[in-house]
This record gives sequence, structure tokens and C-alpha cells, in this order.
Amino acid sequence: MRQRTQVAIIGAGPAGLLLSQLLHVAGIDSMVLERRSQGHVESRIRAGVLEQGTVGLLEQAGIAARLHREGLPHQGFRIALNGEHFRIDMHRLTGGKSVMVYGQTEITRDLIQAHQVRGAPLLFEAEQVALHDLDGSRPFVTYRRDDASHRLDCDYIAGCDGYHGASRASIPPSVLRSFERIYPFGWLGILADVPPCDHELIYSNHANGFALASMRSPTRSRYYVQVPLGEDLKDWPDTRLWDELALRLGRGAANRMVRGPSIEKSIAPLRSFVAEPMRHGRLFLAGDAAHIVPPTGAKGLNLAASDVGLLAEALVSHYHDGADHLLETYSARALARVWKAERFSWWFTGLTHRFPDMDDFGRRMQRAELRYIFESPAAQRVLAENYVGLPLHSGDDGAWAIGEGPPTVPPMAAS
Repeated sequence: MRQRTQVAIIGAGPAGLLLSQLLHVAGIDSMVLERRSQGHVESRIRAGVLEQGTVGLLEQAGIAARLHREGLPHQGFRIALNGEHFRIDMHRLTGGKSVMVYGQTEITRDLIQAHQVRGAPLLFEAEQVALHDLDGSRPFVTYRRDDASHRLDCDYIAGCDGYHGASRASIPPSVLRSFERIYPFGWLGILADVPPCDHELIYSNHANGFALASMRSPTRSRYYVQVPLGEDLKDWPDTRLWDELALRLGRGAANRMVRGPSIEKSIAPLRSFVAEPMRHGRLFLAGDAAHIVPPTGAKGLNLAASDVGLLAEALVSHYHDGADHLLETYSARALARVWKAERFSWWFTGLTHRFPDMDDFGRRMQRAELRYIFESPAAQRVLAENYVGLPLHSGDDGAWAIGEGPPTVPPMAAS
């Protein structure tokens, strides 16, 4: 079977779904292919801290109503050093900016529902996806679904299919350059239907290792502890994990902590990864297909959203104005923001985690830097500015501030 669309989108995670929705608002056709089932995609437990720019893009896509009803606005967060807590007042330090706590799982469900309501082409369980003729003017995608072979002709391909997807693997090794840092530990996470121990996130630096107190709602908590690579989940029954969280987060948080059975428990390794360039011919990479950050600082989903915002803007400029400058400069503009977010995530991870080879000098350097942050408004402002998200300001390259919306979208297309 042979089909045709303007933009073929590989991957039905938040990046691919959001891009499709933004293109729909602008009157541009797209089709989304996903190798997993809808149930699998909707059940993936991921991040939940959204920058203002990401919220703005979800508003622009027309799917932010439930987010504003159920999301939890946060104007600050806490850093704990051996149980002593200090609050970073993001709202005051950044001139009124904040973040929103709303699970990636919920964003995915909102986007899928929006696609289904408008009858958009969203194909789950598309197997053996392959990308062809990326260097030419007529790229196409082949895949198998329902025991039949299919071909999707298109103008452009957006690779939003994650680290292990087919998109980045389709770029010749002679073109692609990768940068990676593997961290010698992982995050053991627990999800439980209990109230959070604090109304804001707590990032804790403890002699036993890092811990994070987070939440998904007023009645659902998400906690993490740093564990060595290769740790076995069987060695971490709920009782042991709750005890370790209470120790690392400090007495105040421990006294407010409500314990309960885990509804999800997993260990995630940490890595920093960037692939350059993020464009090859008619293929554009976005999200985890091009970069991965440690979860410290919650930049992964937000970086994917900023990629998609830039790519949507570039495609709108092409189809509405006949201008290709933003497509040609997409990789450079996206990577400029990617590397800043990689730097922040790398720095914040190094500041809050206990590394296996860390000696007494390294430990005291961590403490000294944290003390400096606690005492210096200037240092707090730098931390807060990075946490709420660095904007893409308008400039010679035509980049717009993420979340403000591309000026090239005609008013009639947004109706």
C-alpha cells in the first residue's frame, strides 16, 4: 500500500505527537508511525517537570486544558545537604518564571486523544521501519503493519523515535558524530499512591548518595535514590527503599513522608549523549533520537519540546512562506540549546551525586559549592535561570522564544 503526506514523523512519544499537533494547527499534513502498541506508549513512566516554554508549546498545540486543571505550578525547589534544606526561589530569581509538574504519561495521553478526536493518521505497531532517499527530493518510509508492506512518500522526515530508533541509525556514520558520558550509577525510582513529603521537589546530596523527592499529583509521589550500576531490584524491597529515602532526605522530609506500596519500581542508568548534526538531507532528528541528558534538572522532555518547536517553526516557514533558511539552520539552532542543557544537567548531577572515585577533597568541593549557592543570590539566580529553562531569543537566525509561537503561522490556521 502506498500513501502520501507532507511530513512523516517516526515515533509517537511526546516529541513526535507534539510536532504532529503543531503542524496540524498550521495546516500542514503529517503521519505518525510508532513501532510499539498504544498501550505501551501510554504506560511509559517518564519525567514530569515542564518548563514554561514547554507549557507554552502545549498551549499553542491546543492540548493544555487538562494540564492547567491538574498540573501543579512550582515556584521553587529545595536542595538538601546532609539533611539541611535550602530553597531556590525560582519565581523571585527569574522575574516571575516557574515550572509545572505534570507527568509525561499524561501529556502523551492528551496528545493521543487530540489525534484521535481529529482523526489524524497515528499508526501504532508499525514494524521494520526504514528510511530511504534522505539526500534526494523525494524521501520515503517503508514499514510493515497488519502483515502487509507499506510505503509512505513525504517531503520531510522527522526522527522522533528515541535513542534506539531507526532515524539516527539511517544517517551515514561518516556524517554523524556522537559525544557521550556514561555515569557510574543509576536512579532507583519508586512510584506510590501517597501524598508527597513536600509541596516542592527536594534534591538531596547525602553521604550515602543522591535522593530526589518528587510527585505526579497531590496523591501520587515519585522518589529516587542513587544506586550503583548493576544493582538488582530484588535487593530493594519497599521497606529498605523508604528507609533510605528518609535517611537521605533528612529528618524534616522523613517526618512528613507517607509510606505505601510501590505501583512501579525501576532502575534507570544515567548518560549524557549528543549526536551531531541533527539534520541529514530531508531527515531532522528531535528529542532522544539526537540527545539524552541525566534526569537531574528535568531537561529531557523539555529539550525534546524545544527541538519540536524549532522544527515546527521551520516547516511552517517552508510551507507558508517558501523560505528554507530555518530548515537549513535547524541543527545549529537546536544544538546551541541542547549543549547548554547538557552542561546544566552534567553540572547539577556532579553537584548532587556521590561518585565512586570521589575522595575527601572532592566531597568537600561539593559542599563548598553548595554552601556558595546557599549564600550567593547571584549563584542562586544562575541555577534558577537554568532550571526554569533558557529561552531562544529572536535574532539573526530567526529563532523565536520557545513557547511564544512562530510568527509565521497565519491566524486562520490556528482556528
